[in-house]
Amino acid sequence: MFLSDSDIDAIILTLKLASTVTFILLLLCTPLAYWLARTQSWLKAPVSALVAMPLILPPTVIGFYLLIAMGPNGPIGELSQSLGIGLLPFSFWGLVLGSLFYSLPFVVQPIQNAIEAIGTKPIEAAATLHSTPLSTFIYIVLPLAKPGFLSAAVLGFAHTVGEFGIVLMIGGNIPKETKVVSIQIYDNVEALNYTGAHTLSAVMLIFSLLVLLSLYTLQQQSKSAIFSVGR
Repeated sequence: MFLSDSDIDAIILTLKLASTVTFILLLLCTPLAYWLARTQSWLKAPVSALVAMPLILPPTVIGFYLLIAMGPNGPIGELSQSLGIGLLPFSFWGLVLGSLFYSLPFVVQPIQNAIEAIGTKPIEAAATLHSTPLSTFIYIVLPLAKPGFLSAAVLGFAHTVGEFGIVLMIGGNIPKETKVVSIQIYDNVEALNYTGAHTLSAVMLIFSLLVLLSLYTLQQQSKSAIFSVGR
């Protein structure tokens, strides 16, 4: 199996997109997941529903509304133009923004579940020792919830790699700019280049298997850590 130059360009762009999105999501989703895990507010249910919406919405629906929002007359488009960035559709950063929305629940929910599994006892014990909320989060919550953060990173990265509908809606098909692996496979099939499609699809199959193996390993580690804390 040999990869063409366009295949390699698509793989590099996909890895760049997935890495960027995963890094930003971990920064944005950590405080949100912590709040969802700890709050008793009535807002928890509607916020959780909004976070989970990408799980059931077709990617084309998300892509359509984001395309309008990022257009010349949309709120995001007007903001990006006023900042001198220009319009985001059919650009790499447009793909990043769309991927942030689409992969959001795959990062928030594992972190939230890991923090909820810790329970209140370790946090209450830290409070009795006059630990600040920030110190408690860094030295208690983060180490205990580490498998959840790793699972979130793996899922967020993998989900971004596998996107198709939303990247096609927002990014189109621009080589080295928005043409990711899923679009490259689609183009190969349209061009009847089944050899190229087989090659890239095989790469994605191997990647998916490795992701699932990593995820299940992390889940086993998470269960062991929770059991140790419970004891």
